[in-house]
Amino acid sequence: MRKEYNKLIRDRIPEIIEAAGQSYALEEIEDDQVFRELLFQKLVEETAEVIEAAPDKIATELADLYEVIDAIRSLYGVSEQQVIELQSSRRNERGGFQKRLKLLWVEE
Repeated sequence: MRKEYNKLIRDRIPEIIEAAGQSYALEEIEDDQVFRELLFQKLVEETAEVIEAAPDKIATELADLYEVIDAIRSLYGVSEQQVIELQSSRRNERGGFQKRLKLLWVEE
């Protein structure tokens, strides 16, 4: 029975499929725009998996999410250091989430 995926996969997945004795079909994505769209779809997929993860699986799902984020960073030529510095700057300017605040309304 064939299961359709039609999604971006990690580089070693073909080896894993072969080791399981299964057949498959691949397409190499050469167009940056198509790759970008697939990465953003993967970002949504991995984010949903983080949201749905059991507490003992959250670290694994976050690691998968980081992998997609790293691929997006690379595609856009953004270094990890740039992101860390911007994260720190934005935290200093706007704060983090330690206080667990929920905005209810603002009167204008």
